[in-house]
Amino acid sequence: MDEFLLDFQENIDDVEGGAYGLPGQARQLARRAARELMDTAPPGWQSLSSVFALTATAERSTVVVVNGGRSTQIEPSPSVLALVREHREVSAGLGDGPWWRLLLELSDDGELDVTCDFGKEPFPDEQLFPPEKYREDLAAYPRTRLPVWLAAYVHHNGRQRRTPQQAAAAARADRRAKVWPVLSVNDFPGFPGMWARWAVISAAFVAAGSDWGPRMLPSMGWFESSRRGGSTLYRLPDGRAVLSGGVWDAPALDTAYNGGEQLPDLYAGAPDWVANQVLNPRAETGLLSFCYWWDAGQWHRGESASAEESATAVPGVWTAGTVAGIVAGLIGNTGTPGEDHRAKASTLVSAVENGVVTRETLVAAFGDDGRSDIDGALYQLSLAGLVTRVPQPMHEEDALARVRQYMLSLSLNSPEYSVSELVADRFSVGWMIYVPVPRGEMAIGRAIFYVTDDGAFKRSSSSVAPSVAVAELEEEFYKRQRGKRQGDAGDQGGTPR
Repeated sequence: MDEFLLDFQENIDDVEGGAYGLPGQARQLARRAARELMDTAPPGWQSLSSVFALTATAERSTVVVVNGGRSTQIEPSPSVLALVREHREVSAGLGDGPWWRLLLELSDDGELDVTCDFGKEPFPDEQLFPPEKYREDLAAYPRTRLPVWLAAYVHHNGRQRRTPQQAAAAARADRRAKVWPVLSVNDFPGFPGMWARWAVISAAFVAAGSDWGPRMLPSMGWFESSRRGGSTLYRLPDGRAVLSGGVWDAPALDTAYNGGEQLPDLYAGAPDWVANQVLNPRAETGLLSFCYWWDAGQWHRGESASAEESATAVPGVWTAGTVAGIVAGLIGNTGTPGEDHRAKASTLVSAVENGVVTRETLVAAFGDDGRSDIDGALYQLSLAGLVTRVPQPMHEEDALARVRQYMLSLSLNSPEYSVSELVADRFSVGWMIYVPVPRGEMAIGRAIFYVTDDGAFKRSSSSVAPSVAVAELEEEFYKRQRGKRQGDAGDQGGTPR
């Protein structure tokens, strides 16, 4: 490769001076490292990608060569590593400390691209060292500030974690000190409505086949935005909820980690059930910038950022109209949805907010031509507890099969009462199954089985009048259905507003 000159291109994050800000010494070091990497590459290579992650006391490198469409990892030579270390020393004089990652990209036509990574974005896990390695590096190369994510990684020391034991102790201490939460009046929509809106946006993104957008899990909604913020919404028993998350560049976190100020007390006045299990994972890395909890029909918070400051970390759940606009764009699969799309979206949002959703509701909005994932969308709403489930009538043969299985498992089959002679009579919500009494005979206490459409099974006898048994079964059936709907509404704290 010595017969031609490498074209040198630089991309340097967070360094004054533009694309050619590196001094000549550093540029020559990068060229020399690139040439030595080429010398170790197998003949016929097409491209070479290398990443060198360094601190004052740790280093890790990955070099991958593409040859004939296949990728092979090779080890850099000691002399390449020495050049990389020297390059980092030179970069330390460019500004606020040296780079943490150096990326060299080579192509077989002689083009070299160099990226000095000063931590503008989080490093991949495999190139991230333990916090103490960065603290040692900061001792060797003091800096005026760090990227917020790295400052939190290095300095958070678990200060945002809140175990159940810590939560209980803190709640007791707050009560003794008369520390009360802030009543949040105009920050976020009321929880029941917010939960429904989060769910319908999730369902719409799934229906559209998009990897973006929020998602629902059992008792939890989660969201990661394209702006590197995110949040979780946990639904708890007795109408309670916890909303927490973080924005990428929260000023309060920057001030705390880079300015030496105290972290905001996000949990000031929080009840003991606001603990790690219902907090966004950012609490584990010190990047939580807001935490709200819904209790007694109100949102509360400690020293959290306002909803306006946290907006990029939360899906667009602010109003039903906001949600309908998002859904309409996904229905039309266009940035400018038509009136028909808007009308369908509004109808869907209204149905979800009122908890009266069926598969047909989604089909009416997205169609059933195979282009939309209706089943996936319905599952999102089902996880949120917003789907209306009316059991379909059970097939006669299914009911008979259940009774046959029951009789055989308990050795109830006999010549006088044989599974082969079972018959089924339909009543309003299920089947009555029995072996008819032979003509001219009477039978007292003869077995009768009942199977309802939701799968409930009851063994009775001819001693109980079928009309009485059926009336009891119907009452129990409808009570179960009402209980399911009321249970879903109760978990959400009432009807969505």
